[in-house]
Amino acid sequence: MVILQEQHQSIATNGIQLHAVTQGEGPLMLMLHGFPEFWYSWRHQIPEFAKDHKVVAIDLRGYNDSDKPEGLVAYRLSELIQDVRGVIQTLGYQRCILVGHDWGGAIAWTFADAYPAMVERLIVLNLPHPAKFAAGLRTPQQLFRSWYIFFFQLPLLPELALQAFGYQLIASMFQELAIDKTAFSSADLQAYQQAAAKPGALTAMINYYRANILQPELFSRQWDVLQVPTLLIWAEDDVALGKELTDGTDAYVQDLTLRYIPNCSHWVQQEKPQLVNQYMREFLQRSTLN
Repeated sequence: MVILQEQHQSIATNGIQLHAVTQGEGPLMLMLHGFPEFWYSWRHQIPEFAKDHKVVAIDLRGYNDSDKPEGLVAYRLSELIQDVRGVIQTLGYQRCILVGHDWGGAIAWTFADAYPAMVERLIVLNLPHPAKFAAGLRTPQQLFRSWYIFFFQLPLLPELALQAFGYQLIASMFQELAIDKTAFSSADLQAYQQAAAKPGALTAMINYYRANILQPELFSRQWDVLQVPTLLIWAEDDVALGKELTDGTDAYVQDLTLRYIPNCSHWVQQEKPQLVNQYMREFLQRSTLN
């Protein structure tokens, strides 16, 4: 387990309280995790970038120690991006470097589209541009990879499956999908199981899928070309999201840097943390010089 000298705080935003871990001082770097994770997913990035940034890794609404509002509407992307907007403002900043993985990446893409002036740089890990994901869901290949999305639409059954045998399936998602099985210690897996076991967390986590994925606007929305400099990091052995979803991303992003990482699973920043940190550093330094 990585030992961090971080501070825990509660941030008021969009009518709720979000738990966050912060470290460092300087420009704001805001980190958004994915499913079924929490701030801890960034444990390898927080101390590295806290050297010259104020790093804030939040628990998304519904996760771990953040508030867990009831109902599907509370988990629509329109609400999630307002959470991000409020966090930036509550912390006293006007803009940030926004980093997102998985669902955090979906929120980051959408926020940058809605509030580009508030995003200095965008870094997304293993989550395609929403237009590319919508196109992918029209193909048999990606539909097969995304079988779990349809399972998560069912009532109650997904929660029962994930909490069975002491939340063993949560641990298995990390351990079995990882290419490097040593990337997750037993303490890491236990941390994810404990976070998922918080009252109300499982339903809230699954509600992200229920509230957003099969909505008509996902497939009909027109996206502007994003002007924010963007780094997309992609682990090539992601079983849920095919590498082909990155093809053509430059049609939606004016200034795109794309980095592929072979022999690595969906959990890219945890499985290849040094390489991810290197690519992030190179991107930020290049952007600063430009």
